[in-house]
Amino acid sequence: MGPSFKKKIILFYAGITESGFNNASGNEGSWMNHGLCSISATLKSAGYPVSLIDLRRLKGWEHLESVLTEQDFDIAGLTMMSVDFNPVNKCIETIKRIRPRVKVLVGGAHASIAPEELAANNNIDHVFVGEAEVSLLDFLRKEEAGEQNPRLIYGEKPDLDRLPFVDRGLFALPEEPFVPFLLRPFVTIIAGRGCTYNCNYCQPAERIIFGKNVRRRSVDNVIEELKALRSKFRFNSFMIHDDCLTEDRKWVLEFCDKYQGNGFRQPFVCQSRADLIVKNKDAFRRLRDCGLILCLIGFESGSPRILKFLKKGCSLEQNLEAAEICHKLNVKIWANYMLGVPTETKEEQEETVTMIKKIRPYHCSPAYYTPHPGSDLFQYCIENNLSLIDSHDRYRRSSYEPKIRGIDYEHLKKLLYESISVAEDQNLSLQEVISSPAAYLSNYPGKFFAKFRSLFRKPYNQE
Repeated sequence: MGPSFKKKIILFYAGITESGFNNASGNEGSWMNHGLCSISATLKSAGYPVSLIDLRRLKGWEHLESVLTEQDFDIAGLTMMSVDFNPVNKCIETIKRIRPRVKVLVGGAHASIAPEELAANNNIDHVFVGEAEVSLLDFLRKEEAGEQNPRLIYGEKPDLDRLPFVDRGLFALPEEPFVPFLLRPFVTIIAGRGCTYNCNYCQPAERIIFGKNVRRRSVDNVIEELKALRSKFRFNSFMIHDDCLTEDRKWVLEFCDKYQGNGFRQPFVCQSRADLIVKNKDAFRRLRDCGLILCLIGFESGSPRILKFLKKGCSLEQNLEAAEICHKLNVKIWANYMLGVPTETKEEQEETVTMIKKIRPYHCSPAYYTPHPGSDLFQYCIENNLSLIDSHDRYRRSSYEPKIRGIDYEHLKKLLYESISVAEDQNLSLQEVISSPAAYLSNYPGKFFAKFRSLFRKPYNQE
């Protein structure tokens, strides 16, 4: 059977809770979804016609209706994060209303951690749990053979080296760098899947999706993709999205040798942990020598008790030492941390601000703790009646609304502004953007327009 007889598939990116419709500015609106791009590459390699509808590129729900009216397709595939539950479901309702015979398939993080919630929606024909490259092809073959597929489909873990490189042509725009010293063209890659650590604000969700262990592509496979990207895009900087690239010391050292050995000099960004930076100073230095220019580190808290409560596996001393190592190596720090953790006292919140002042990051990325489905700490908040989340939209990482009971958020707001004031990149709040727009526009034009636009953006369901 040739490709012309295969089912036509449209993938939908409806992750607009944060970005909204009609958004093509900055990294927020330009980054591709690697999951959908991997699915697309897998399908196309098997001869299936695949296209994308990215709601960030549409003007609103009426625009989606007009686009769907013009399309001819058999399968709609959507990915869902918890925060995008509502827009994804509204997208599905629109698809079924205009194209009732189209089969709707949903996968992604929320489908994996809360499959029963999705299965309760009669507009969803099949829910994919876990990784879907292998199971989706099997699903389509059964469909074409007239066989029945179960409502819930559990994924098979693929050999990552055998997957085709992600389909970067699926999303219309080139990816945009998120800091001024990362030069265009900019690309992002993923070298592995999973996380071995036990932070209770995240796990066991990641293990449910990817399994207990990290599965990483071989260094040779990653280098081959970078060669292809160099040939096609002549990229000048990139980011490795892995949750913790540095957990495999042997892989890191091999990557550094082969990255330089193949003539790469482009600066890049990755994520790490404070304890790993401290325990593997030489490997971290090698990354710096190869081009590591910015490291995202989850410091989370300056309170030793809260770090233990979160099962972070890092100490305050390691947080501070890792920051000093970064400064000595001239690796800029993107500091992730939380305020308003369950059981946290005001004194412990202030300890976090003190820590951030000592860390002296390039960029502060704070969040009010948000209980996320699939995590042990989410369950703790439910069992102790702490959660204030009354809509999936409120799972957003935004630092601007109360998340749990028992926290003085007015006090937290003061600490939030106090903490971000130490960042090298002058990470201004929305209020500060309004009060000094000329200075902000001069230094950060991309950020200015994105921030200013967000002040007037309507909720996704009103656009």
